[in-house]
Amino acid sequence: MSLCLGFLKINMLQFLDIDDANVKSFHIKIMENVKQIRKTKNISQTELAQTIGHKSVSTIVEIESRYENKHYNIEQLYKIALALDVDICEFFRD
Repeated sequence: MSLCLGFLKINMLQFLDIDDANVKSFHIKIMENVKQIRKTKNISQTELAQTIGHKSVSTIVEIESRYENKHYNIEQLYKIALALDVDICEFFRD
């Protein structure tokens, strides 16, 4: 990407009207998709947590229960996609 195009892209981002509610809604959509795929594949929260390297299930439980606005980070989503054998894009679908 040329320097000029990079500059234009950065400036375009400044005009997006995204508030906290939009971001929260996005996180909820991702969480709901992960949860639905996990349940469809009959994988428990504990099994998923262990498969992605967590020592306890608390992170998965807190995210799925929307505790304190916790949400998955990109590393967790990558590992979950591998564990559930799905394309990571499935988590972002409407």
